[in-house]
Formats: sequence, structure tokens, C-alpha cells
Amino acid sequence: MLLVRFLRLRHCYRLALLLLAGLSGGAGAYGQAPDFSALARRFAGYQQKAVPEKLFLHLDRPLYLSGETLWFKAYTVDGTYNRPLAMSSVAYVEVLDARNTPVLQTKIALAQATGHGSFLLPASMPSGTYQVRAYTSWMKNFGAESFYQQAVTVVNTFTTAGAQAAKDSVAYDVQFYPEGGNLVAGLSSKVAFKAVNAVGQSVAVEGRVLNQQNKPVATFRTLRHGMGSFMLTPEVGATYKAIVTVRNGPTISRDLPRAFPQGVVMRLERTASRQLTIAVQSTQKQPEAVFLLAHARQQVVVAAQSQLIDGQATFTVDAQQLLPGVSHFTVFGANQQPLCERLFFQPPPPPLAITAVADQQAYPTRGNVRIAVATPGATDSRANLSMAVYRLDSLSAKPGPDIHSYLQLTADLRGRVENPEYYLQSTAPDLPEATDNLMLTQGWSRFKWEQALAATPPVFTYLPELHGPVVEGRVLHPVSGQPVAGITTYLSSPSLIVQLNNAVSDARGRVRFEMNDLYGPRDLIMQTNPAQDSTCRLEILPAFASQYTPAFPMAAAPALRLQPSYAARHLQAQLQTQYFGKYRNRYTPLRPDSAAFYGSPDETYLLDKYTRFKVMEEVMREYVPGVIVRIRKDGFHFLVIDKVNQTVLDENPMVLLDGVPVFNINKIMAMNPLSIRKLDVMDARYFHGSAIYDGVVSFSTYKGDLEGFKLDPRVLVQQYEGLQAQREFYAPRYETAEARQSRLPDLRNLLYWNPAITTTGPTASTVDFYTGDQPGRYLVVVQGLASTGQAGSTSFVLEVKGAL
Repeated sequence: MLLVRFLRLRHCYRLALLLLAGLSGGAGAYGQAPDFSALARRFAGYQQKAVPEKLFLHLDRPLYLSGETLWFKAYTVDGTYNRPLAMSSVAYVEVLDARNTPVLQTKIALAQATGHGSFLLPASMPSGTYQVRAYTSWMKNFGAESFYQQAVTVVNTFTTAGAQAAKDSVAYDVQFYPEGGNLVAGLSSKVAFKAVNAVGQSVAVEGRVLNQQNKPVATFRTLRHGMGSFMLTPEVGATYKAIVTVRNGPTISRDLPRAFPQGVVMRLERTASRQLTIAVQSTQKQPEAVFLLAHARQQVVVAAQSQLIDGQATFTVDAQQLLPGVSHFTVFGANQQPLCERLFFQPPPPPLAITAVADQQAYPTRGNVRIAVATPGATDSRANLSMAVYRLDSLSAKPGPDIHSYLQLTADLRGRVENPEYYLQSTAPDLPEATDNLMLTQGWSRFKWEQALAATPPVFTYLPELHGPVVEGRVLHPVSGQPVAGITTYLSSPSLIVQLNNAVSDARGRVRFEMNDLYGPRDLIMQTNPAQDSTCRLEILPAFASQYTPAFPMAAAPALRLQPSYAARHLQAQLQTQYFGKYRNRYTPLRPDSAAFYGSPDETYLLDKYTRFKVMEEVMREYVPGVIVRIRKDGFHFLVIDKVNQTVLDENPMVLLDGVPVFNINKIMAMNPLSIRKLDVMDARYFHGSAIYDGVVSFSTYKGDLEGFKLDPRVLVQQYEGLQAQREFYAPRYETAEARQSRLPDLRNLLYWNPAITTTGPTASTVDFYTGDQPGRYLVVVQGLASTGQAGSTSFVLEVKGAL
């Protein structure tokens, strides 16, 4: 199992059992207490297998024109301590439109928990708000809510207005969230609410809660970011509605969740600077054991047992026991089923300190900028950083999320968090209450309790890609379409580098092929050996996720006052494309493994060194003594001579053409030998995955393209997009007087992008680049992650003032 190879966090998950050992006391006067150790064991077992993984993208800027290049860098971390996690070797990045339709998709290679790539946005891309999302194969097991997702604005300046008009809408949405999950008749509960407009932006509201007799029983108003809370004790059989007035907007009515006649509620309060009190109330007045489990990112940090006496129980927790960030408090009943749950936020330590200092206060056009970057807070560790420098103009949107607030807060919550930096950086007196409102309006977990507490270990559909892309396929019955197990399947791609993969279909008919160096668009060839199977239907499964979060609404059209800015940016972009477009598609040369999958062959024949025959049979008989050619009733056969054991192997060897298996040797023998450049032979049995070959005979053409060889019609040939080659960021350098006097206009909006800056403590790394021809203010953004898990960012503004 591949899972065994990445369980690096196993030692972190034993706390659950240690904390719960011996939790059988506390209720002796009322009989034998339930044994919660089985619950703890199951959760600990789930934790060992469900290693959480997070991914963050640093985008170069928040707004783009159609036709520009979007650059990004990916950071992957373990979901518990946010340390770099080099588990996945592939990240999937997509751009989605407002209907959750992928507009652009790519795969990038990850090495040492980072990777970078780019999208060339089509010139025809409509204006609007798009979502850039990123994830790994392993993250697909936990739903689209676990993916990284960020909104970006795209403006198509070829249209008259610069943006398509959005439909006018004054719709508002107000949702109510009882603490713990449910309202229960006769029990007092805190109820949080969140109010947003049609495009998901928070709005300020105030209102009243009315009972069935239209009598007010509570009032409320937003505190921050469209959220607030109030207390409510519902009566038996009563229903409630809220009359909500939007500031500078309409008054609307919304029903509150219906109260259950019986049940359990919880209330969490900070009673002292370090103490948390969790009060549990139940309509059940008989004594009953309850259990509190506090876990952060699937790491158990607190476990306690108490007794409901007269329907009440209280737990006291030292907040210092909690991990930084979001923790889940779950109350279980005596039957070990979760009764209620809520979130709590423990402020994390300060972020990674990053300093970025420019060598001047202002720069001329085409001037040299030198910036010293250091991480004085990571004195004993290495930090991996990325930097973007882009122009601030009237079209500039708010910068994207920073890595610290995302990893510590946003990644563990569901949906959009407005201004997450506020909850980590603010010193406002209402911060605790505002943070509590945020926690109450969230309730998402990366797992389901019924899965985590199941008696049998979970089976994950998607395994981590440890050593390159994993191509998945299925073997199906040709008539019924049902999965067929036990069929050896082969996957290859014609190439000068001979690579072959095989896999045996499992009970679900699935096959997985680990492809180490699969870059760019390729033709994948999937087939079975007709001697074993000649009828099964084969298919290659899509690599990108089919799960989506709810579609987001389109943002409103940009204001008409921005028309001059559209025109200016349009001119700048067209001039850049005209004069520098040839540099946009320069790629870093790849250095793939040039060895064949079988390593160094026992025999190699470069046929151009021999007299060339016109018939393949003559070539084999005259030049390849290690392979015996036999003719039987069904045609040609090869038999490899095992030189080590001095014997002739019994069956046909694995015969390959440019890495593609050819099971009908008659077709190889019918090829024009002048199209074959090289022939390799492995003259012994070769063990390859689950398959054993009676030797290998590999033919290679001059171009690695099969030279027009006709494949068996039962073979599946499908175009497949491999890993993205790394596009090089181009920026002119004005190091000479001649370059500075060039008449080519330099109207770059993005001056600099560098996804590969490394620092060690206070020792600075210096980067340099040149300004363009546009005076103005340029924002420098640096983000990154230290090997210890500290994440941080910094930004400052560069002034370009023309000739100085």
C-alpha cells in the first residue's frame, strides 16, 4: 500500500489513546460508565490513515487582462502543524468560471513541497470574476471544500465597456446558526447569523426575532463582516422568524431553524484569560455520561468525560492545550454518537518575519532595482519564498490572501472568509466576539464522524502521487459495463525514451499507472494482452476533480469611470504582445530520465552500423543472435536465449515499438527495417511490476513516433495532458547604454515574478530587476514558508518617477 510510505505523522496521533486511557470513572454512583476507549481507538486509527494536507497558491496579482499570463506558486503543508509536506509530487490547478466550468486546467510538478506554473489567459476570455483552485490527488478524498480557492478578476479590454454587465440584483441572504448545531425547546442557545448580498459580500443588518404571536423575543445587529449573534430560548412547539433590515436597503423576513422538542445543546465561554467553559444542557433529566472531544485538524488535544446531572454538565478546558488555529469541540452521548459540535479559534503565534528592503527610495524608468530579502524570524531554518511586483492603478483589486492567515484560519473553514487578516492581526476590543461569530457560522470538517468512527478502516479512492502523475483507468465488461478484476493492463506513450507501465485491475476494475516523467500533451496507449483478454473495454479516467463547491455569482460590471484605465491597459497589453510576445513561450529545458524502464540492455544494435536489409526477418536472423525467430501456424514468434542459464525461454518476450507493446509479432516483422534505428534485447526473464516477461525485445524508430505503425483496433489511444513545462518569466534588462536607449516601449504591468527565493535566517538573498517606462507606484509582495511551518508575508510600495 502506498499509504504506508507517507504516514510520517503517526507519532502525533497517539495522544487520543493516552488522553482517554482509564476514562471509566466519574459516574460510579450511577452504574457502570460507558467505555469511550473504543471511540478513541477508532478516531486515532482514522487519523493515522487520513493525513491532512493543505495547499496554498501565491498568485502574482489579483487582476488580469485577457491575453496576459497568470503566474502562481504552490506550497503544500501537513494539515496539522502546517510544516512543508513533500508527500504529493503533483498539484492540479484550474480556473473556473461562474458556472464552475473549467476554463483552464494544468498539472504542475511538486518538489520538496513547492512548485510553480502559469496560465496564458486566452485573448477571448470574457470579463468577470473567476475562481482559481488548486489541490492534490490526496485532497480529492476530502471534498472540494478542502481545495485552495481564490477569486481573480479578468478584464477583456477588447469589449467596449471592458467588462460584461452583470444582472442587476438586490437579493440578500441571511442564514442563522444555533451554537452546537440545533435549537432545542426549553434550552437557551446562542444563535449566530450571517448576512450577504447577491455576490456574497457581507452587509450590515439589524432586526428582531418574532414568535408565532408576532411578539419580539430577541433583537440583533451585525458586529463585523455581516455577522452577529443573540440569545434565544425557544418554547415547545413554537416557530420563529426574523425581520431583518439591511442598512440602506430593504426589510426582509427569514425563518429561524425549527426547534427540536428534545435534544442537547452546548455553550462555550471564555471564563478567564486561559480557561474555557463548555456547558452541556439536555432535556433528558436522567443521569447520563457525556464525552467531550476537542481536536484540531484531526489531532486530538483534549478528551474528557462528565455526567449529565439534572440535564446539565460542565467541562473546563485550558485554552493553552489547544493547537493554534481552529479547533472542533464535539460532545458525544453514552451511545458514542455525536450530539453537538462547534468551532473555536486559538490565536496562532506570530507569522514568519520577512524583511524586504529596496536599495533606493525611488527609481527612474529603466532603472535597476535591488531588493534584499531575509527571514530573521527563522534563525535556524530555511525559508522558501516567492515575490511579485506589479503596478498599482485604478483597476487594481485588493491583494489576494496571505499564506499565514490562509493556513491558520481560512483553510479550516468552509466558504469565503472576508478579511481573514483581521482575525489574526487586529487588536480591536470586539475581536473575541467577532471571532466567535465567525466560528459559529462555520461547521465544516474534512471528515464525517460516521466514517472516522467506523469499525472498518476507511478506504480512500485517491492515493497520493508520490513519484509523479498517476494515470487511472478502468477495465470493464464489453456488454454489461461492469468492472472486471484480475486483468493485466499496459500503459505506454510512444517516445524515444522507452517507458512502460503495467497494472492488474482490482475488484472495481481500476488500474493505476505511476508515470515519472510525463510532460506536455501525450498520446497514451492502454491495452491488454489478447492472449489473456481480447474483449474488455478500457477507459482512462479524468485526472481533474469532478467535485465543486457551490457556484459563485458574477461580480458587478466595473464602473464607467474606469473607461480611461481600460483604454490605457489595453494599449499597454497590445504593445507588450507586439514587441515582447515572442518571449512569452520560452520554457526551462526538461531533463527527464533518458534510461529505458529496463535500464541498461544486455544487447544493443544500432542498425545504421550494419548493412541495411529490406526485410525485418533478415535483420533479426543475421544481426540479433540472442533472439531466435520461429515460424509456426499463426506466424512469427521470438524466443530469447537466456545466456545466464544457458537455455531458451519458452514464450514470446515483451516486444516493444517505441515503448508500446506489440503482441502480434507478425506486424513487427512486416515493418520496413529502414525505419528502425535501434534494437535492445534483455536476454533473461524480466520482472516488471506484477508481470514477468520472457525477455524484452525493444525496437526504436528515429523519431519515437511509431513511424505509421497501425495499432490493434482494440487498443485505447487517448490524448492526455501531462505535467506543465515551466514557462520562463521574461523581463528586459537595461544593463548597457544601448539597451537603455532602445526605442522599444516597455509598458509592463508586472515588473517581476520570482517563485524560487530561498533564505536562511537573517542572511539576505538579493534579487534585482529593472523598471519599465511607466512611472507610478508598484506593489512588492513577498510570501513564503519556513521549514519549521512558520508562514508569513510582507509588502511595500516602490516609486518609479521617470528620469531622475
